[in-house]
Amino acid sequence: MNASTQQQDKVAIIGAGPAGLATARALNNLGIDFDIFEKHSNVGGIWDINNQGSPMYGSAHFISSKTMSGHEGYPMPEEYPDYPSNKQILTYIRDFAGAYDLKSSIQFNSTVKQVSESSGGWKIEVEHAGAIQQYHYRWLVCANGTNWFKNQPEIKGQETFNGEIIHSVDYHNSDKMKGKRVLVIGAGNSGIDIACDAAFAADEAYISMRRGYHFLPKHIFGEPVDVFGSKSNWLPMWIQQRTFGALLRLINGDLTRLGLQKPDHKVLSSHPIVNGQLLHYLQHGDIKAKVDIERVQGNIVYFTDGSQADVDLIIQATGYNWRIPYLNDSVFEWQNNRPQTFLKIFNRKHPGLFINGFVETNGGAYKLFDEMALLIAKTIEAQALKPELAKRIQNFIEGPEADLSGSVSYVESARHTGYTNSDAYRAAMKDMRNKLGFPSAEEFYTAPQSSDASAFA
Repeated sequence: MNASTQQQDKVAIIGAGPAGLATARALNNLGIDFDIFEKHSNVGGIWDINNQGSPMYGSAHFISSKTMSGHEGYPMPEEYPDYPSNKQILTYIRDFAGAYDLKSSIQFNSTVKQVSESSGGWKIEVEHAGAIQQYHYRWLVCANGTNWFKNQPEIKGQETFNGEIIHSVDYHNSDKMKGKRVLVIGAGNSGIDIACDAAFAADEAYISMRRGYHFLPKHIFGEPVDVFGSKSNWLPMWIQQRTFGALLRLINGDLTRLGLQKPDHKVLSSHPIVNGQLLHYLQHGDIKAKVDIERVQGNIVYFTDGSQADVDLIIQATGYNWRIPYLNDSVFEWQNNRPQTFLKIFNRKHPGLFINGFVETNGGAYKLFDEMALLIAKTIEAQALKPELAKRIQNFIEGPEADLSGSVSYVESARHTGYTNSDAYRAAMKDMRNKLGFPSAEEFYTAPQSSDASAFA
């Protein structure tokens, strides 16, 4: 083991996906020194289908539009379609890293095995080329992402199933479905996408959902649905829900005619399903909607409404458990596998510890990562150079947190624990910036920033 002899007055970022790269750019803006540890051989996170453990599949596209999705000051290419493919997103992420010269600070093929507190900072043990190396940093940013550890509930009777049961993290293309009768479980956006793959690739296709959902088309009046929706953000949420609900009923009609259950919640009160393709396949009989599973036996799946189906392959698109595997669980408070932090960023007990990217929201994420990164970078700068400002920041994060729900009563489920309304979240981050005298994200990423970089040498 090669051990460093003293703590480096710099930042360790774990993960070179979009959140880690956003953090790196913000630190660069202030001249703050950092290293990124990335287990894969290139940047991109889950968007690189060749990254071991990635949940990416061939048909995946962004569910937010290119217009609403790019990093601050670095929009997605104009020639991209409204909803870019996974390959285009990966290209965009790698171009972003290149544009800001971030790769030079990344240690690739480096898996962080363990992190522990040490002398006012963090001792990091990293496996590289079969050897364990040890480093010490004053600050740590966890940006390893959320969609790596599968949540795969046991199905009653699954030990008797004659076919194959997999989680969606292990599904990558429709070849696996050919010649088979396929059941997809779950109505997240990946589950809906995979069900659409099954509708055209499988001999028979079914989708099982515990409840009814609202399906948003990808375009309304020729505009991406998030662009259209952004024009009404100034309205009270109850008005948005009422008007948008009426519009969806006009567009989609009564979805129970397609075998789907009636939604048990208001529109916009669960993570949005942005997909009209499933309705198309249901309308043409290429896939059948089913309710929750009661049990399986042999090749027969029995559903709670008394119906049944013969299947060969079950794909559980049942989500992910959020984890920070290199840290002891006691470092954060956890609720339903979600770390509890102030503004989804700050650990009140550990001022030198931050998270970026552990947020689930109803809008484009990359600009949120940029705003989170800004607050992380300015806080680190204050802790290094401005002790009075650092105290003010600590007092702020130890105070009451804003309501990040946007006055929406979200569906009661593990997935929606701490679910964040993007407009409410951005307003809360803006409030923190304003009260502490920080610049806006637009100013921070487009105008030169001044900092005594020598303090980080």
